[in-house]
Amino acid sequence: MSEPRAINSRFVALKICLTVIEHGRSLSQSLPEGLAQFSDRRERNFTQNLVLGTLRWQDRLEAIRTHLLKKPMKEKDEDVNQLILLGLYQILYMDTPEHAAVSETVSVTKSLKKPWAKALLNGVLRRFLREKEAICAEVDLKPAYKFSHPQWIVKQLRTAYPEHWQAMLQANNEQASLTLRVNTLQQTRDDLLEKLANAEVEAIAHPNTPQAIVLTKSTDIAKLPTYEEGGFSVQDPAAQQAALILKPQAGESILDACAAPGGKTSHLLEMSNNEAKVFALEKEPERLDRLAENLYRLDLEAEYAVGDASQPADWWNGELFDKILLDAPCSATGIIRRHPDIKWHRTLEDIEQLVETQNAILQALWPTLKPGGRLLYATCSVLPQENTLQMQHFIESEPTAKVIPIEADWGVTFATTPGRQILPGSNGMDGFFYCLLEKEL
Repeated sequence: MSEPRAINSRFVALKICLTVIEHGRSLSQSLPEGLAQFSDRRERNFTQNLVLGTLRWQDRLEAIRTHLLKKPMKEKDEDVNQLILLGLYQILYMDTPEHAAVSETVSVTKSLKKPWAKALLNGVLRRFLREKEAICAEVDLKPAYKFSHPQWIVKQLRTAYPEHWQAMLQANNEQASLTLRVNTLQQTRDDLLEKLANAEVEAIAHPNTPQAIVLTKSTDIAKLPTYEEGGFSVQDPAAQQAALILKPQAGESILDACAAPGGKTSHLLEMSNNEAKVFALEKEPERLDRLAENLYRLDLEAEYAVGDASQPADWWNGELFDKILLDAPCSATGIIRRHPDIKWHRTLEDIEQLVETQNAILQALWPTLKPGGRLLYATCSVLPQENTLQMQHFIESEPTAKVIPIEADWGVTFATTPGRQILPGSNGMDGFFYCLLEKEL
């Protein structure tokens, strides 16, 4: 890696982090835009790892920075503030030699046009090299810093999962594997495993999910065998459980509410031999475009429309559904390992509003379900308010709702509340909640 490009990698990483932390943009938007300017794969990977890692460990790094600075930085110097974190992350977590982590990070100050920052940054990072063990030991006394999560998330998980909370927080800071879901209308899992092996792509079958293949290294999926032909999709094993639980059948009328980007929609179709009558609903028009693209690539057919799931009068034709998949809007606290910016973009105040939205959608969709039909409630959250407590409240308020136990070799259940919860990192899966309801005749 040449000297100028190395500096540029760190400068680009800084700009991406600032758009997420300071300007509130999502990482899923900012990261691809920033990485698009790199033609060299190694530089792109370095920048991506630096951004993701710094955001994962933001709270811990900020606490360390506080120890190192004599006084807080001014608001207009947030770029220097964030650059310190990038340097600290390289020293603590990356293979970059310590002298290079310091010198290359300090060099970025030239691009900021803040000459005074060079001495500050150099002094702060070199002091950390001298006092690293003592500073980290003091910072890590507080769980929110040790595991680098906002205090409110730590408190929520500690209360809800007294035996699991530390493992959950740690799992959130680990990089998630890339998992494929084989399109069984085109090939078997063994077929794709063989094709991947022939292409020298290391992959293994996931133990809990019959169509899932886990790649041992991240890669460009568009270059994998059978991608263009629709031979597979990218989907976490936890998300793949939805269609497996709902068991779609040919001829059934199935609503996929809040459907984009279409991973679960396509899985429902694949499992029904593309013969279920799936209606995919999505509130955001631009997200529906991606769903349509995925269906086209996989050679699957579904009806889809823009619409708010809580307002059936605007999109429902009056025909009752045999089954409903409600992948409800949620805090996404179960997928922090894939989207570390969730830690900073989500607040405790958001949860109350999300709970109200979830309940409104449940109340609106239940009348559209046939007697004897089934509704699967799903979230990628680990918070009881959105999951077990939400389901308990709905069951108590809806006399025709009956809980159907989910028999599975994954997740945990609770003695007094319904549903099954997958904890982040368990069997390599994201954090997901499922509860299956049947409408009594």
